[in-house]
Amino acid sequence: MDIELVKLGQKIKFERITRGLSQEQLAELANLSVHGLSNIETGKTDVRYTNLLQIAGAFGMRLCELLDFNL
Repeated sequence: MDIELVKLGQKIKFERITRGLSQEQLAELANLSVHGLSNIETGKTDVRYTNLLQIAGAFGMRLCELLDFNL
């Protein structure tokens, strides 16, 4: 398992929980399947650039903010 994918998944899950969103809600906002989002959050799958943009947009943040693990 790629440690960077795991970190990214943890960041997405953190942002989702911080905003009080369920996986179902975030998946709908980001136009993803719940299964796909779950795989992203657990680091089980590579994430396409377009999916990252959709997730960042659903959070109302820029992609660079989503990818900043030092926040």
